Amino acid sequence: MDYLEIKGQEPLGGSIAISGAKNAALPILACALLGGAHTSITNLPAVADVRAMTTLLEHLGVQIIWEDSHTLTLDASHILHLEAPYDIVRKMRASILVLGPLLARFGKCKVSLPGGCAIGARPVDLHLKALEKMGAQIHIEQGYIVAKAKRGLKGCDVVFDKISVTGTENIVMAAALAKGESKIINAAKEPEVVQLCEFLQSAGVEISGIGSSEICIQGTQQENLNFKPIEIIPDRIECGTYLCVAAITNSKMRFAHANVHHLEAVLGKLSEIGFKLDIQELAPNQHTIDISPASTRAPFEIITTEYPGFPTDLQAQFMALATQCAGGSLIEERLFENRFMHVSELQRMGAQISLKGALARIKGGGMLMGADVMATDLRASSALVLAGLVAKGKTRIHRIYHLDRGYENLESKMSALGAKIKRLKS
Repeated sequence: MDYLEIKGQEPLGGSIAISGAKNAALPILACALLGGAHTSITNLPAVADVRAMTTLLEHLGVQIIWEDSHTLTLDASHILHLEAPYDIVRKMRASILVLGPLLARFGKCKVSLPGGCAIGARPVDLHLKALEKMGAQIHIEQGYIVAKAKRGLKGCDVVFDKISVTGTENIVMAAALAKGESKIINAAKEPEVVQLCEFLQSAGVEISGIGSSEICIQGTQQENLNFKPIEIIPDRIECGTYLCVAAITNSKMRFAHANVHHLEAVLGKLSEIGFKLDIQELAPNQHTIDISPASTRAPFEIITTEYPGFPTDLQAQFMALATQCAGGSLIEERLFENRFMHVSELQRMGAQISLKGALARIKGGGMLMGADVMATDLRASSALVLAGLVAKGKTRIHRIYHLDRGYENLESKMSALGAKIKRLKS
């Protein structure tokens, strides 16, 4: 099994380009099931989750032609199968995103309950209750969601008890082909949800309230959609992670192909810690970010919450950064109950972190030491990479298949910044 070896305390600097957003690419790929013929998608990140989604689509009968490693054209006009099997779905939770489109278009489907990172309960109940309210009959059978809507889905008001990104995305896609108007109340506002809605708009679906907590969708009554070409937005989590690479090593770096509008909470926190940020707009929603070293790195407090608040997907990386700040920092995780699993691995490297429920206290300024550590989920993996960059000696990170799910060419990009990092086999 592959692992990463990092030699710490090396001087870093330089520039890299930010890849397309995995969490935007996955729902847009699933959305093409709504009838897309010759749909062109560019700026796809070359990561394992995208490969898993395209494998699932091909199993369903979607014809996919890769123009290059970041561009594909797909034709979903002739679907052959309506079952998303366990062997494919178990690899990532986002596979649940095919449920809404398949049910809306064909009136039936069978989708395995999903797998993915073990960071806490992310129940699909919200998706299923909403689809049932739209007229679907759903039951769980041998680990599969079996859904039917013989007369098609009907538009209705859907009120989410809890904000759910994939829940919002699934119901937006289902509502696009439903009969009548659907209203999603307490919808997610993430940029990835916004891009999905804009993608549906490009195919003629009437949607209002995009980017707000209340989205209205006028369904097409199972009329297949024809999508315009789309370029996937920059990955705000990848950009935030590399900003933390610069911050934890206190290095000067430049990041191209970013969208600062999606990073306001993150950039604000880095400024508060003491980093100078210089932003240049090269085109609408496309920026270059320069980050310069801080004379003193101040401690900080973070509470993770839904967009536009501080993202839970950057909590682990900022925890690693907190070990190098002066004084004590506080991080409260409000979204996922198991998202502190990286703490014990950081402690193996000498980090002084104490936990009490959803609150982590990090004492900064101490020396980290290289060690053998284990990745527990995608974002925890990147926190261990960050810690390895400043630790004395060598750090070996095991179970890096988590990293491959969401970071494109991590070793190449890190090497371009001067890191001594290599992938080895155990």
